[in-house]
Amino acid sequence: MTLLSKMLHFVLLATKKYEIDESHGLSHSMNVLHYANKLYESEVENYPILKNQEKLVYVSAVLHDMCDKKYMDFDEGINEIETFLQGEHILDPNEVNISKQIMATMSYSKVKKDGFPIMGCFQKAYNIVREADLLSAYDFDRCMIYKMNKNGGNVEDAFSDAVLLFENRVFKHNDDGLFFFEYSKRESLVLHNVALDRISSWNKILKIPLMR
Repeated sequence: MTLLSKMLHFVLLATKKYEIDESHGLSHSMNVLHYANKLYESEVENYPILKNQEKLVYVSAVLHDMCDKKYMDFDEGINEIETFLQGEHILDPNEVNISKQIMATMSYSKVKKDGFPIMGCFQKAYNIVREADLLSAYDFDRCMIYKMNKNGGNVEDAFSDAVLLFENRVFKHNDDGLFFFEYSKRESLVLHNVALDRISSWNKILKIPLMR
């Protein structure tokens, strides 16, 4: 199998093992990978050091939620990722450790609590993966899906909870200084409007009499 197939297969197996719902499963890994690729391509000319870190960026982007403490014990998840990366000889030992650091420190909650880690020459790679994940967070339906998996499928409550999360968190990503790259700043404005449109559409659908 190709490297990409191996990684996505690992995601498939992990989502089944830990019952990770689709909001943090395969489609999310794919979306973060696409944004990571866009960010890499937009920044590599300005930061040539990224040329030697491209695989690290993509591996971290694809696998980042396979140790998410919302679904599993973090240490167990990260150890399984390490075993996979070493067993398949995907990254060298130093890169494996850097990838683990990226995945351990990139979440919104971790950054808000502890700030940005000091990653040295891997700082740009870290920010690419982190910002790719943040851009993926603008998917309003994904947020609703996560909430519905937690509340037993109540779409009305999931919608209300998702709106609050977007108002208090996602729509403030730029104001909170979470984006450093120009691509992320521009794309987040586009995604902001897409999310607002989706919220408006859901508002209408939820008020359709025959849907109640």
